[in-house]
Amino acid sequence: MSTLFSLKDDIAVVVGGTGGLGGAIAQGLAEAGARVAVCGRSESRGNERVKAITDAGATAKFYPTNALSAESLEASAQAVTEDFGTPTILVNSAGGNDPKVTVTDQLKFKELNLEDWRAAFDLNVVGGFLLPCQVFGPAMLKAGRGSIINIASVSSHIPLSRVVAYSASKAAVLSLTMWLSREWAPMGVRVNSITPGFFPANQNRRLLYHEDGTPTPRTQAILSHTPMKRFGNPDELIGAAVYLASDRASGFVTGTDLRVDGGFLSQTI
Repeated sequence: MSTLFSLKDDIAVVVGGTGGLGGAIAQGLAEAGARVAVCGRSESRGNERVKAITDAGATAKFYPTNALSAESLEASAQAVTEDFGTPTILVNSAGGNDPKVTVTDQLKFKELNLEDWRAAFDLNVVGGFLLPCQVFGPAMLKAGRGSIINIASVSSHIPLSRVVAYSASKAAVLSLTMWLSREWAPMGVRVNSITPGFFPANQNRRLLYHEDGTPTPRTQAILSHTPMKRFGNPDELIGAAVYLASDRASGFVTGTDLRVDGGFLSQTI
């Protein structure tokens, strides 16, 4: 591998690394040479990902982590530091959409439950950005080096129908990425985001496919709005993550959002 994209001296923490997108990114960072901490709640999926990484000849370890708990994140941070050293890369891929704050009828907006709304923001903003940055960021600042990669969404840029709380919370992630990048740039820590397009996963499968596997009208609308006319594959996020993680490849890049969306945000009518 070109040294431009080599991460052989890096230690990467992927919060939400037990998910489909986070897991693919963890795999890619490991295969680029980083020692990877796969952090998440599912022990079975975490161990499966670690096995896939080690089978490929790379280094990884699973750390059971609840991204909504500062105590859990602190425990993982201490364990990662003891096992590997000070992390130099943090990927925040925890998050998702809660069906309870999905609006299928315009008149239902007034019936949104505030507790469910707050839970969506907790998941995507508190667990998907705030707490991991608060826990892992200080060691990076002390070392004078680090790359934080947040996972945004096409709905960070333009709100999508139905998923009202998800769109709003992901817009917050994008805004906070730019804010933190400005605050921490003088101390050598870069903060960027990746905007995935549509990647079928458990959290959105029911919106994309009927129970018999046939596509829903929403799938047809998404693909008609995507110039590449297909969904993304999680492995197609790896290049963007490795680029943003590498100090040599993107050392002067901070506060940037890198879209991997098949052209979705480039098309209007």
